Amino acid sequence: MDRPATPVGPGPSPLIVVLGVVLLCAIWSSTWIVIKTGLRDLPVLSSAAARFSVAALAFVLIAPLLHRREGGHAPPRWLSLTMGMCNFAISYAIVYTVESVIPSGLTSVLWAVFPMMTAVLAHVWLPGERLRARQWLGFAVGFGGVAVLFLTDLRSIGPSALAAGGLLLLSPLSSAVGQVVLKRHGPNTSASLLNRNGMVVAAVALWLVALPLERQSTAVLSTTAVGSVVYLALVATVLSFGVYYWLLRYVSASRLSLIAYVTPAIALWLGWAVGNEPLAGSTLAGSALILLGIALALRR
Repeated sequence: MDRPATPVGPGPSPLIVVLGVVLLCAIWSSTWIVIKTGLRDLPVLSSAAARFSVAALAFVLIAPLLHRREGGHAPPRWLSLTMGMCNFAISYAIVYTVESVIPSGLTSVLWAVFPMMTAVLAHVWLPGERLRARQWLGFAVGFGGVAVLFLTDLRSIGPSALAAGGLLLLSPLSSAVGQVVLKRHGPNTSASLLNRNGMVVAAVALWLVALPLERQSTAVLSTTAVGSVVYLALVATVLSFGVYYWLLRYVSASRLSLIAYVTPAIALWLGWAVGNEPLAGSTLAGSALILLGIALALRR
């Protein structure tokens, strides 16, 4: 997936590229508060399972058309299973669980260590992805920001928040493992077919865990709950991944890394403005360190 198929015909204009990146930043910044809102009425894992069920159904319908335009090989089953479990099922199960305990904006900032984790794993597993001293410094600075948030914001919420914050770090780690495996073994694989298969795997895996552990009778099918699932499935999953992989055919991955800087900042603001979540000076300081760490870790 790091070597998208060669585009046919002229690429998008610079304006379209900018609008596409802005759209992705807006969508992925909003997902954190939307997840938090939906969990008021829906069981945690069942909410995630419903999201990926709707997204998988949509991808089953549109993937053949996208694949014909995109090209690429059909993914092997083990690669689809890896993506479905690491990038989707495990990662999002943790995010949904954690958002039932700590604020959405804080969750997004802690999850922003994903690019740094990916860079470190790529250093170990991918040829040509070796990190330099400046990037190791970025890794240290970013996790210094994580430490600030643990010692201040999470500590002030209570022991359950500290445990949730520790659990959350396994989510970007799981996604980073999946990302590096995809980079190593799936450069010529169809992104649309891989997304379709991965979402089907995630939906099945999440339901297998949710059904025996959660009481479905507690779900309240309010307009807000249904709307959150539909938005997260169709807009934040199907549309956003479709736009992202379309842009990736024409735009360098490093240029798209701008999204990693913007989304946590907007998510913090949305959590404060829409969800009445606290926004303390320690939150801003820890967030700034994490974003600085990302900047240093991603710079080549």
